[in-house]
Formats: sequence, C-alpha cells, structure tokens
Amino acid sequence: MKPKKKFSETKVGKFLKDNTSHIIDIFGSLTPTGSVLNAVKKLIVKDEVLTPVEKETSLKLLEMDIAEMQEVSKRWSSDMISDSWLSKNVRPLTLIFFSLSYVIGWYLEYPLDSITGLLSLIIGAYFGSRGFEKVMGNNRHK
Repeated sequence: MKPKKKFSETKVGKFLKDNTSHIIDIFGSLTPTGSVLNAVKKLIVKDEVLTPVEKETSLKLLEMDIAEMQEVSKRWSSDMISDSWLSKNVRPLTLIFFSLSYVIGWYLEYPLDSITGLLSLIIGAYFGSRGFEKVMGNNRHK
C-alpha cells in the first residue's frame, strides 16, 4: 500500500514550498483530501506572491496530484468488484493486523516507533481515501 502523504510532500506542495508561497504554511501538514486540494486551487489562483508562470505550473502539478489520488481510488474500486476474497479484504486485514500488533507491542512494552508510523499511514490511507472518494463523487453507496 502506498503511504498517505501530507500536502507538503505532494508535487504541488513541494513546488509551492520551493517558491515560498504562504499556501504551504496553511496546508502543509494536512492530508490532501478533495476539499483541501480544492481550497489550495482557489488560493493558488488568488496568490499574489506567485508569478503567472508559477501559478500555471502549480495548477498543473495540482491536477497531477488529483489524478494520482483518483487512480488510487479506481484501483481500490476495482479490487472491490473482484471475485477474490483476499483482494476485497487486504486493506481491512492489514489495518487489523497492525492495530493488533500495536496493542500487543504496547502491552509487552516493545518499542513501537516503526509500527506507529506504519499504522498511522494505513489509517490515513484507509479512512482518508474514503473522504476523498465522497468529495470527488466516487462513492457507490450514496
């Protein structure tokens, strides 16, 4: 599973960071959901710091990030229509495994740094992607 990145780690986030835009200060630590990306798009258009060329580049990179998120949603949707039980349940099973690993590790007082990071990414991808699908209209269960 591809880890869920923060907005500052997306293509457009890195570009805005390099061009000292205040937008990255506002959205940098957020998970890039559909509503966050729509707000970023509006701010890019209104930004007074970015040149017209930088705005155009930012908007193109933003569209690439949106397309990437939509492709992940499509891949997950195709998993759900598959006949394979494992492909339909791999994400919930992964979430359960790492959640149990975390609880058992905490109880046995093991260092949990790596499990905590992975569990955070899995939870962000699993629950954050559902929010993106709802915002972008990819929700089959309306």
